Amino acid sequence: MSKITSVQTYLDQEKMDLAIFSNPTTIHYLTGFASDPHERHMLLFVFPDKESLLFLPALDMDRARLRVDFPVVGYLDAENPWQVIKKSLPSKTYRKIGAEFDNLNLTRFYGLKTIFERDFIDLTPLINRMKLIKSRDEIDKMLVAGEFADKAMQIGFDNISLSHTETDIIAQIEFGMKKEGISKMSFETMVLTGTNAANPHGIPGTNLIENNALLLFDLGVETLGYTSDMTRTVAVGQPDQFKKDIYEIVLEAQLTAQDFIKPGVTASQVDAAARQVIEKAGYGEYFNHRLGHGLGMDVHEFPSIMAGNDMMIEEGMCFSVEPGIYIPDKVGVRIEDCGYVTKSGFEVFTKTPKDLLYFDA
Repeated sequence: MSKITSVQTYLDQEKMDLAIFSNPTTIHYLTGFASDPHERHMLLFVFPDKESLLFLPALDMDRARLRVDFPVVGYLDAENPWQVIKKSLPSKTYRKIGAEFDNLNLTRFYGLKTIFERDFIDLTPLINRMKLIKSRDEIDKMLVAGEFADKAMQIGFDNISLSHTETDIIAQIEFGMKKEGISKMSFETMVLTGTNAANPHGIPGTNLIENNALLLFDLGVETLGYTSDMTRTVAVGQPDQFKKDIYEIVLEAQLTAQDFIKPGVTASQVDAAARQVIEKAGYGEYFNHRLGHGLGMDVHEFPSIMAGNDMMIEEGMCFSVEPGIYIPDKVGVRIEDCGYVTKSGFEVFTKTPKDLLYFDA
């Protein structure tokens, strides 16, 4: 059954007349056509009993027609997109309409309201559920993305130098990935030295790499339509014993959580497996984010692996395991792998070693 057929079946079961999707990633997921319309509008209209319709900027029409086997309608920049949509949709009364609320901004919402004088039903839970369990093909693509993340990480390691800044190393990582044919990183690459890593979302800058300190790398790539995400923290020179101890606590927490994962446990239990290690060591207040997030075509997907989420872990789910300890003005450590749930455990996409690596710079 195709993904669009699955949506049509849902619409039929729920007695809905129309589903509207505006998230480019969701449209790619459902149709196989990938495009970023930027400020322009791209929408997929799915009907329970007739062909779907893809609406997008006219400049993307030729590419779209090579990928989809249903009508494609384009609009020129000088045209009113909502008027073009209204003329292109089958003439009927649309009583019950669904839309993916995530990514439906106010401009598109009010534009659609000029066509459909109805409230919309949120289809985000439907799409989240469809994306939740990855097929073998999707997992294989994510393994490739993981291999490239490992290569990117090695480039980062190879460029560790006290004469380099955080952004110097980032430039080398992203240049190296371009040479490998990777056109896009999953997110903005992070290289954070010393106490700059004590902020979970620290901002890289012109800080020179510190000696006798820890250095954090957080990166991922997008390839074959799927993403990767990994974090490693390494030693430059000889950090003091306190920093080494913090590292070992985080590593124990990450390995404990990974070993705990299997079908039938809950997301909150997985989070607790890691968090309890850090709390027992006395640093619970410094682990101030969820343990993990879903991963797929987007680098952050449903679900959150966190306290309070009693969703059951199932075979085929893909998510990150990334505990951290962040002590302001002292040290920041995070270790992250993403992986997929098997019948009996958890397999990671990234293979870069996790024992504390030392680099002389």
